[in-house]
Parts: sequence; structure tokens; C-alpha cells
Amino acid sequence: MANALPDKLLPGAPYPLGANWDGLGVNFAVFSSNAHRIEVCLFDSTSRKELMRFDLPECTEEVWHGYLPGAHPKHRHGFRAHGPYQPQHRHRLNPHKLLLDPYAKKLVGPWRWSDILFGYRVHSNRLDMSMETAATPRPQCPNASSPTTPSTGPAAHGRTCRGAKPSSTKRA
Repeated sequence: MANALPDKLLPGAPYPLGANWDGLGVNFAVFSSNAHRIEVCLFDSTSRKELMRFDLPECTEEVWHGYLPGAHPKHRHGFRAHGPYQPQHRHRLNPHKLLLDPYAKKLVGPWRWSDILFGYRVHSNRLDMSMETAATPRPQCPNASSPTTPSTGPAAHGRTCRGAKPSSTKRA
């Protein structure tokens, strides 16, 4: 495994979906028809510390994707989706919430049920129309609150979305 990862992702490929390791790096691909931006968050092998965040730089046929050279299956990951939070229109994109990879073949770590896992304030008078802004990642992540969700590891094997612009900002 390389000691240092690049500051940004390469464009990668939209398929196969999920995180797929090719022996030299990991290609991330996730579908979203409504996201304006998707971030992939990398964690250490214990899933306790967020190492970096990257914007997925490309979107082809509503599949956001990017390739991280030097990444390894020991890196665990989750996603954050940026976009509209309009429950009345079935849009609930909430970047405060760490999302499991919907294409993951394996979950790593314990699952602890908590109200913070919901994308809305559970006891709000507005019910599920309110947006929860408490973060759900590990304790050492920015804006962290508690380690409640497991992470996922990569598997061992168009058109542009609404003018989305990639960001190459490295976040630790």
C-alpha cells in the first residue's frame, strides 16, 4: 500500500458500480439522479479515523465516479451526497450523513442503532420533513458525533450531470 495518496481522484469509470480494486487503486462509482456532488470518505483499516475526503470528479449517465491510484482494500469508505433536501418531492440528500456504499459486498464494524442515523430530526414537530444536521461519522472525523455506522471496503475485482464541477480539495 502506498504511504501517500494523491490529492484528487482521476476520472475513473462509471462501471462497475461500487468500489472496485484493480491491484493499483480503487475505482468508485455510485448512482444518483439528484445529487449535485458526491464525496467519498476514506477511513483507516480500523474504520475509526477519516483519512481524506474526495469529490467524485465525473458523472456519466447519472453515475458519479472517480479513481484513486494507490488506494487499497484496507481503506474503508462511505459516501456523502450533496443536493436537494425536499422530502415533499422525495429528495433527501443530506451531506451531514455518512452513507454506506449501496453496492458494498461487505460491511466492516459494529452497527449501533441511534436516532442520529435518521436524515431528519426524529422528535421534530415537522416529523420527517425536518433536516438533521448532526454528523454520523467516526469520532475523529470533522463534525463527528459518535461511531454508529459501519464502513465498507472495496471489492477485489455519457453525459455530464447538471454542470457539476469537481473539487480537488483535500480534507483531513
